[in-house]
Amino acid sequence: MTISHYLGLLGGLALFLFGMELLSEGLTEGLGERLEIFLLKLTNHKWKAIGVGTLLTCLIQSSSAMSVILIGFLNAHIMSLKRAIWVMMGANIGTTITGQMIALDIGMFAPLLAFVGVCLYLISHGIKHLCGQVMMALGLLFMGLEMMAQSMLPLQHSSTFVNALMHIQNPIWGVCIGMLFTALIQSSSASIGILQILASKQLISFHQAVYLILGFDLGTCITGFLASLKGSRNGKRLALFHFLFNVVGAISFLIISQMIPLVDWIAGWTPLSPLHQIANMHTFYNMMTTFIVLLCEPYLIQTIQWIYPYHHKK
Repeated sequence: MTISHYLGLLGGLALFLFGMELLSEGLTEGLGERLEIFLLKLTNHKWKAIGVGTLLTCLIQSSSAMSVILIGFLNAHIMSLKRAIWVMMGANIGTTITGQMIALDIGMFAPLLAFVGVCLYLISHGIKHLCGQVMMALGLLFMGLEMMAQSMLPLQHSSTFVNALMHIQNPIWGVCIGMLFTALIQSSSASIGILQILASKQLISFHQAVYLILGFDLGTCITGFLASLKGSRNGKRLALFHFLFNVVGAISFLIISQMIPLVDWIAGWTPLSPLHQIANMHTFYNMMTTFIVLLCEPYLIQTIQWIYPYHHKK
C-alpha cells in the first residue's frame, strides 16, 4: 500500500466516525427532554426497557452514545441502576443495525443523501434542520466506508497482511485483536463496517471474522468506562456491567460454538453474501448474549455491587 492508500483509509475512517457522531448528536439533541421522559415512562418493566434500548440505539446508531447517556442519567439520579442495565442490554442489540444497513448496500445512495442533507441543514430550521443533519450524517458515514473499501484493495497482495490474518485462527488472539482495535477507534459499528469491507474483498474468512466480532463488543465498553470515571458509583457499575455482559457473551459463544456448528449454521443463511453473514452473526450474537445474561442477571448485579459497594452516604 502507498501513502495515498493509507491517507484514504484514515480519511474514510474519519468520515465514518464523524458521520456517526453527527447522527448521534443530532438525534439526541433533537429528542432533548423527551428522551428523558420516554426512558422513564417506558423502562418500568424488563422487556419494555430492552425494547426501548434497542429502538433508541437503532436511531442514534451507537451503543457507546447510549451508555454515555445512561451514565449521565445515573449520575443525575434520574434513573435506577436496574433500569439502566435493562436499557443497556437492548442497546447492544440495537447497535447491530449498522451492519445490516451496510449489508443492504444503502451506501449506493450516500452522495445523494449527503447532498440533500446538507441543503436541508443549511436552509431550514426545526424538524427539517434535524432531518437534514441525519441525512447528511448517513451520507458521510457510507461515503467514508466506500473510501475505506477503495483504500484497502491493495491488501489483497500484501504478504504481511495475509500472514497476520493467519494468526486469527486462534479464537483468543482474534478476540484480543478485535477488542484492541475497537478500543482505539471507540466504535464497534465502524469496526463491523471495516470487517464487512475486508470480507467483501475476500481478505478475511467468515470464521476468522467471528472471533473479531466478539472482541469488537468488548472493545466498545471503553467509552462507558471513560464516561464513568468522574461519575457516581452507579455510573461505574453500569460501565462494569456492560463489560461483564460482553465477557459472559463471548465465553458462552465460544463454548457453544465448540459443541455445535453454530458458525456454519449462520453462514448457511446467506452463503453467497459475506456482508450479510457478518451482519447476521453480529445480530445473532448480541441477541443470544442478551438472553444468556437475562438468566444470570441477578448474579451479575450482585457481582458489580460487591466490586463497587454502597457507602453509608448514597
